[in-house]
Amino acid sequence: MPDWNRIRPAADNVHLSAGGSSAQIALRGAEPISWQVGGRELLWSGDPEHWNFHAPILFPRVGASSGGMVQVDGEFFPMPQHGFARRSDFRLIERDEASARFRLSDNQATREHYPYAFELDILYRLEPDALRLSFEVTNTDRRDLPYAIGFHPAFPWPLPGHGVVKDGYRVVFDAAESDVVPEVAAGGLLARRSRPVPIKGRELPLSPDLFAEALVFLDAKSRAMRFEAADGAAIVMETEDFPHLAVWSRPTAPFLSLECWTGHADWEDASGELGERASMRRLRPRQAGRHAVALRWEPGRV
Repeated sequence: MPDWNRIRPAADNVHLSAGGSSAQIALRGAEPISWQVGGRELLWSGDPEHWNFHAPILFPRVGASSGGMVQVDGEFFPMPQHGFARRSDFRLIERDEASARFRLSDNQATREHYPYAFELDILYRLEPDALRLSFEVTNTDRRDLPYAIGFHPAFPWPLPGHGVVKDGYRVVFDAAESDVVPEVAAGGLLARRSRPVPIKGRELPLSPDLFAEALVFLDAKSRAMRFEAADGAAIVMETEDFPHLAVWSRPTAPFLSLECWTGHADWEDASGELGERASMRRLRPRQAGRHAVALRWEPGRV
């Protein structure tokens, strides 16, 4: 069994450019590790002192699995937090100056955790003020394929060019959201109890002490979130077919993460087959599931 924490990160990155903007996508995890607009670096640096990812792809699970395992046809398989895609090597399938497609197919290493045949394609398209991602999960197995997928980008907080103070930031949803969220239990599982959050309709004021754990908005009404500074400068995340949203940081970390998921961590009382776990999608043989995300920079008042 591979040790996902000791596998050397891939050295090869794919560079995209469009209208003065640029992006770097790593073959390891097909993860964007840089996104610059107007000379501003808008993705978190990946400083391991705080969090050593930038914007990982989560597949075939989102969050923690009960006991660190998933059950398929009565057999148990170890499942890393957020799945294995973020530490897997993708292949570059096609590219041009402003776009690139990456693919992860099942292999010996993936089948030790997830005994299914699949293809996961991620298409990046860079625009002068946006980075767009399209996800396609294809069932190449002879049986139904249960899966969850998510995107977990983090951004500098405070935003570049906005000093060193975190005050005055907020997340603005495109619809009013619940003012209670599930508590996160031991091991990253979701508890059946809730806790309040200081959201006021569509607006969530940000402060470092808000993030003892992630804020998980299950079955959210919104399809977009804005990470916004006091002067209106913002990174906007727009989603397509991602019903769950999350906002996360750490109290001492200089980043904020906006997340979108099709699935979520197991409930703390979860048991049974992977395909029966809450919020897992299911694809029939040769069927494909498609999802999309766009990150957009808005410079605010000049």
